[in-house]
Amino acid sequence: MADFFRKLLGKKEEPEKPKQVDVATTAPLTDQQLNSIMGIQSLKSETKQLVSSVGQSVGKQRDHNEDSVLSLTSTIVGNTDSIPFGLYIVADGMGGHQFGEVASNAAVRIMGGNITRKFHSYLYNLPTQSLQESLQEVMETSISEAHQYVQREAPGSGTTVTAALVLGQQVTVAHVGDSRAYSVYPDGRIDPITRDHSLVKRLEELGHLSKDEVENFPHRNVLIRALGQGEFLEADIFTIPFPQNGYLMICSDGLWGVISEKEILRCINDAPTLSRACQNLVEAANAAGGPDNISVILAQMIG
Repeated sequence: MADFFRKLLGKKEEPEKPKQVDVATTAPLTDQQLNSIMGIQSLKSETKQLVSSVGQSVGKQRDHNEDSVLSLTSTIVGNTDSIPFGLYIVADGMGGHQFGEVASNAAVRIMGGNITRKFHSYLYNLPTQSLQESLQEVMETSISEAHQYVQREAPGSGTTVTAALVLGQQVTVAHVGDSRAYSVYPDGRIDPITRDHSLVKRLEELGHLSKDEVENFPHRNVLIRALGQGEFLEADIFTIPFPQNGYLMICSDGLWGVISEKEILRCINDAPTLSRACQNLVEAANAAGGPDNISVILAQMIG
């Protein structure tokens, strides 16, 4: 299994080290020797693994939920290398369109099912063959299948999708719409990973709107790309490193569009656990009026 992931991630196999012969003595160990041994044992027991949590609310002004979320985290530890695996998806059904909740739910289920099927044998069985597709190709195929399903089964609907596939220290993102992924760091940095596919973002990029005008633009929710809309879907698909010593956050605009980045950082940094951080974020968005459905996923690499 380790060989498979080394090839997939481009990790070179380290040459085997020569074996050393242990020499035993009957002399009692000093405190310094004991501390040294305990330190080595502690280091060997450390394992890179993902932890994650989810928060969601219908909000204060909606009577139904059009957001859908998928969060899957897996770590297998044994005699081989530990390869953290995570799949995190947030989809926000388009308000005002028929079957918005159907579109978002189909997106997370179809993408989740497609991607986990690709990796199931490598995660839970001894792999016998190499994966024929790159991680980006897996994401592209999955989001395309979800797009075709929504067009066929729920015509007229649409949804945003922001999906992150974590394998080892890499994050492969598939994104369309205006849900967002962020890298969040304890030192106060919060960096957007994705770019909104919205009318207001496009006007800002073209220089037609200032930052202040963006905040008050009356059509902030108008999307120029969405899963289920249009004959062809052009999704942003790319791979980046997992945020070192930080958090991966994926959320719908019911969160990022309501509370500031400063408030997002405060909610996360003040929380003792990821679960509490997600609750803090949802509560802050609801306290600010909760005008939309609220969804958030937080993931952290520890070890």
